[in-house]
Amino acid sequence: MKSLVLKDLYNIIHNSRSMLFILLFFAVVFLPSSGIQGYIYTCAILCSMMIVTTFSFDERSNWSPYALSMPVSRNDLVAGKYIVLFLFSAAGVLSGLIFGTVGSFIHKSAGVVPETLSEMPLSMAALTALAFSTVFGSISIPLTLKFGAEKGRILIFASFFIPVAVCYIAYRLLSALGIAITEPFLAVLLYGSPAIAFIWNYFMFKISCSIFSKKEF
Repeated sequence: MKSLVLKDLYNIIHNSRSMLFILLFFAVVFLPSSGIQGYIYTCAILCSMMIVTTFSFDERSNWSPYALSMPVSRNDLVAGKYIVLFLFSAAGVLSGLIFGTVGSFIHKSAGVVPETLSEMPLSMAALTALAFSTVFGSISIPLTLKFGAEKGRILIFASFFIPVAVCYIAYRLLSALGIAITEPFLAVLLYGSPAIAFIWNYFMFKISCSIFSKKEF
């Protein structure tokens, strides 16, 4: 499993400079309006998108048939992708914390005070950003396994639409039942987001394994 993870990390290294530039650009442009919390979410989600790029490398090198000739199961290959997704999201959160803190200090020194959109502590913002970005990224994995890396880049937008749609339906359902969405209720959801993300990722993993088990090479 370690080798599968390292393979993707080594392959993505050459993209790290371009991603670093993008994150710095977002820090300059959006940090004053989004605040550090919003910037952390942005970094986490952007980095989680790189999981689709690893599939592109695999397709170009015809990796999957070669990997399956070794003592590696199909479930191991899928599990490796979810571990890499978590690492990408964690790297995005860490980058958001570092660049956001430094950028906020620079903006304040220049007289531009970043707005704080919420009173959410940075630690909670980091934790929830990690949860949300893995939820978004986890959907792109079965889509890419099903339709391929090229179509997966297009369908990646569905990875963001599906969770938003689920949240909207849940919101409408709660409203119809007369359950008010209060701040304490939202706080419970935020604190419970890691557990929700874990359950979501588990089901996405099972779906991905089912899709990959039916693929022929």
